[in-house]
Amino acid sequence: MYRFIKSDVNSLYQERKRFLFVYSLMKMVVTQHTAVSAKILLIIWRDVRMVHAHFAHWPVRMPTSLTVPETTLYDNLEVTARRYPNKTAVMYYGTAMSYRKLLQEVNRMASYLIMQGVQKGERILLYMQNSPQFIIAYYAILRAGAVVVPVNPMNMTEELIHYIQDGNTRLGFVAQELYSRIEPLVSTTVLEHIILATYSDYCQEDTLEVPDIVKAPRVAVRISSVISWNEAAGCDIVSNFPDTVANDLAVLPYTSGTTGKPKGCMHPHSTIQANTVSTVLWGTLTSEARVLCTLPLFHVTGMVHSMHAPIYTGATMVVLTRWERDTVAAIIERYGCTHWTCISTMVVDFLANPNLSRYDISSLQVIDGGGAPLPEAVGKKLFDVTGLRFVEGYGLSETMAQTHFNPMERPKLQCLGVPAFDVDARIIDPDTLEEKGVGEEGEIIVNGPQVCKGYWQRPEENEQAFIELNGKVFFRTGDIARFDEEGYFFIVDRVKRMINASGFKIWPSEVESILYQHPSILQACVIGVPDERKGEEVKAFIVLREEQRGLTSEQEIIDWAKEQMAAYKYPRIVEFVESLPVSGTGKILWRKLQEAAWSKAEKYTE
Repeated sequence: MYRFIKSDVNSLYQERKRFLFVYSLMKMVVTQHTAVSAKILLIIWRDVRMVHAHFAHWPVRMPTSLTVPETTLYDNLEVTARRYPNKTAVMYYGTAMSYRKLLQEVNRMASYLIMQGVQKGERILLYMQNSPQFIIAYYAILRAGAVVVPVNPMNMTEELIHYIQDGNTRLGFVAQELYSRIEPLVSTTVLEHIILATYSDYCQEDTLEVPDIVKAPRVAVRISSVISWNEAAGCDIVSNFPDTVANDLAVLPYTSGTTGKPKGCMHPHSTIQANTVSTVLWGTLTSEARVLCTLPLFHVTGMVHSMHAPIYTGATMVVLTRWERDTVAAIIERYGCTHWTCISTMVVDFLANPNLSRYDISSLQVIDGGGAPLPEAVGKKLFDVTGLRFVEGYGLSETMAQTHFNPMERPKLQCLGVPAFDVDARIIDPDTLEEKGVGEEGEIIVNGPQVCKGYWQRPEENEQAFIELNGKVFFRTGDIARFDEEGYFFIVDRVKRMINASGFKIWPSEVESILYQHPSILQACVIGVPDERKGEEVKAFIVLREEQRGLTSEQEIIDWAKEQMAAYKYPRIVEFVESLPVSGTGKILWRKLQEAAWSKAEKYTE
């Protein structure tokens, strides 16, 4: 038994140098306690292999641990601009911006913020689509020592109120096409001042198909609380920027919760740096890379993979405001894009393009992403067309993108991947917290350098979200998964009640709270139903008020909801029912409705 364990440990040690401490411990046990049973030793060894099995498939010559830089995100930009001042930082359709110019624009906008009295740690709203201005505003906020509050540009007026009030954001960067949604909230909430951006200021005419919102000319807004981007960016650079360090709060991305109210995830520079460096190494990102930015930059995955990582290494960001598959293919061909982080629905649409064969997309070296599993048939077609395997990953807003990713040379489809650098990922029973083994289902918990420092002003939610195990603090993801003998994790279900539509996470309670504002609705229950393209679609079961029955149609509810909430969130399917199933305590039995809907869908596809 001892020879077996010694041989096994030594082979793994030679391969990854991660098991020496285990071998030493076990040798000591065997030497000093010869009566210790083989059963106990096997239990110890099983646990070790359970946690570290994935290192046997770790990329060759890749370190298993990373030292997180003790610098800020702004430092990354400043260093890169000194290294590669004339290199293209941003390519926006046909218009290029160098790293020297990007740094200069960031410092000018940061100077304006300082002149407006922005204080260190103050939260500032960032409400716009992918554009050079998004990147400039983001880094300007950090340069001013403030905190970025990125908001989904699909959010409507009613949804914006919470971000403004909860974050206490008195100042915001807003894109011109989104201004009408936020305008009613200026001065009626804590929001006092808006810097209004027009995309066409940074986009010259080009032969590429450019979205109308990008071509739209600047529209003057003559209100004292609103200043144009160009005017704000025209001020002189100040010298009194505050000192910021790695532990200072940098970004407050919001994630929804079971209560229906979005929660801000407190990310200092250090947690973001951890995944920035992780992304650079795992994706073999160099200064010569050209990164295709189709994921929204407000989202943590787009933020890290399409913005922070290329800026860290000096790569070029090829930025698109809107997804359009022909434009994407043309962009890849024109600029020789090498890295593309996306969601599965983008891959499906990209490959479905009948014109795809007309474009040269051979420059692509890495295609990765997450949000929702990529169907195996689509993964095979992607490989046939590009010669590349889709590399899936897993993460959350709370972990600033990935805690898991698939090895580039050995990915598994519909798989979360293996734990990332310095991530301790376990599977536990969600009720007893007992740790589970290979093939056993349970909740994923993670400990790692990218985990947020908690939820903004949510002490009770923090107590529920974090647990201590073996002296470590773990974040409870709420996702049910299992891992195989090789240490790869696979999603199974969710503890939390959540809908995943094209990678967008939708909390039914949040949708329901808005539906209840409709004067015709007495009761509402929202569930996710199967959708071939999106994975899941939002469906609402509605009980109408008695006096409205026969007067209000399903389509009217859908049209109303479309105006009240983000485009990915509103229910595409509405079904009127006489009543909703309830428990003895009057609680709506949403799971019963969902199980019935999924069962019906399965029978339909058989």
